[in-house]
Amino acid sequence: MAGLKKHKDGLRAKSVSDLRTVLVDAKQELFNLKFQRATGNLENHRNIRKAKKEIARIHTVIREKELDEAGKGDSK
Repeated sequence: MAGLKKHKDGLRAKSVSDLRTVLVDAKQELFNLKFQRATGNLENHRNIRKAKKEIARIHTVIREKELDEAGKGDSK
């Protein structure tokens, strides 16, 4: 659990543009894993689940940052 918190904190330290870049890379990794599964070359099927969860984490942090920015703009 502590490793996950450190990882999420690491994501939160990045800017939204950096997170979008990481998101593209994570989606590409998921595509590659799905392709390996389809061709029978995937050794660990759990990696697909991990990649999906990583993508969800990135989306969550991006949304948190968007809401934070919107909240700052409303409190004039």
